Amino acid sequence: MAAGPATLFLAHRVPFPPDRGDKMRSFHMVKALAALGPVHLVAFSDDARDEELAVGLDAYVASRFLVRRAMSAPVAGMRALAAGKPYSLASFQHPHVAARVDRLLASGAIERIFVFSGQMAQYVPVSWLARTIVDFVDVDSAKFGDYAAASAGLSPMRAVYGREERELARFEAQIARYAAKSLFVSAAEAALFRDRSGLAEDKVMAIDNGIDLDFYDPGAAILPADIDGDGPLVVFTGQMDYRPNIDAVDRFARQVLPRLRIKAPDARFAVVGRKPSQRVCDLGTLDGVIVTGAVDDIRCWLAAADVVVAPLQIARGVQNKVLEAMAMARPVVVSPAAARGIDATDREHFVVADSAGAQADAIAALIADPQRAGRLGRAARARVTARYGWDATLAPLAALLDTLAAPS
Repeated sequence: MAAGPATLFLAHRVPFPPDRGDKMRSFHMVKALAALGPVHLVAFSDDARDEELAVGLDAYVASRFLVRRAMSAPVAGMRALAAGKPYSLASFQHPHVAARVDRLLASGAIERIFVFSGQMAQYVPVSWLARTIVDFVDVDSAKFGDYAAASAGLSPMRAVYGREERELARFEAQIARYAAKSLFVSAAEAALFRDRSGLAEDKVMAIDNGIDLDFYDPGAAILPADIDGDGPLVVFTGQMDYRPNIDAVDRFARQVLPRLRIKAPDARFAVVGRKPSQRVCDLGTLDGVIVTGAVDDIRCWLAAADVVVAPLQIARGVQNKVLEAMAMARPVVVSPAAARGIDATDREHFVVADSAGAQADAIAALIADPQRAGRLGRAARARVTARYGWDATLAPLAALLDTLAAPS
């Protein structure tokens, strides 16, 4: 590990293995920080698998401390109401995490703090905020506002989500006001946060997500996916217990796929990703729908796809699933929400379609014209290679850390 200032890295989810969007970003942040000095990791784990595989971080961190996140949603909700705090904070409260942070800071070994995901900022003492960078990634409070807007009429959840948006926005703005710098995953998210918080560009900036170009390489030796049946394959990838992903594939399977199969009768739709909810599993009973659950290598399915889709109705920041498909030289059809976090200059490299009918038409057109689909995919790969390698996207990090206040 490099000699240099030591960093305390706080993460809401252990940043390994980098096999989902937030873990990819946090892992590469840890890797970049480790090249500058010792990193002491304090993070939550979701399950035993997280804890077993976390050994993969030992090449990058000077110490790691994991706590299993086990608080139930009802308990977290009651604690949030009792304390007048956001649910997002209450659900990540744990005395062992607080104690570990206190010990590390008291030891004198830590010179700066990097917070990954805003809810972990609750562990940073006020006196340390001037030496802290917070990577909020997305404007989480706005996500809950989206949930509230999507809730039907007088649904009780509309009020729940509305409260979370207000309380979390207040917390985010307060932390960002005193932290040295607040980071977001895209220029659009950073601009939204500046608008909501009233803070200026000297306090809030974007650092784009990247992509592992060596791993997501269409020229790499990739075993073919074991896929039953024939016909054009449309693929969606993602964590399938996450509400925006669940909503997206449900709508696609029930509204888009039937329209698509009018023009391409043998088209199939594969939902590829771990932990599919029951609602997602039920889609597997529909004609033409494949639900895989966890797969050994997501690249097999991307390589087999005629078209990759990201039809999200609620989306914040940059969608890694879009960058991965582009890196694999696949033609991609996305919703306006999924496209929002990607710079406007890059949007010519995928197709944006909103309604179910427009998405079906766009996919059918690509299936019917393989040469156009191939050109779109190759151009997408070239663009991702030019702009979205992790070394390029994280290049500003070292200079940001150098601006942190010196220890008092």
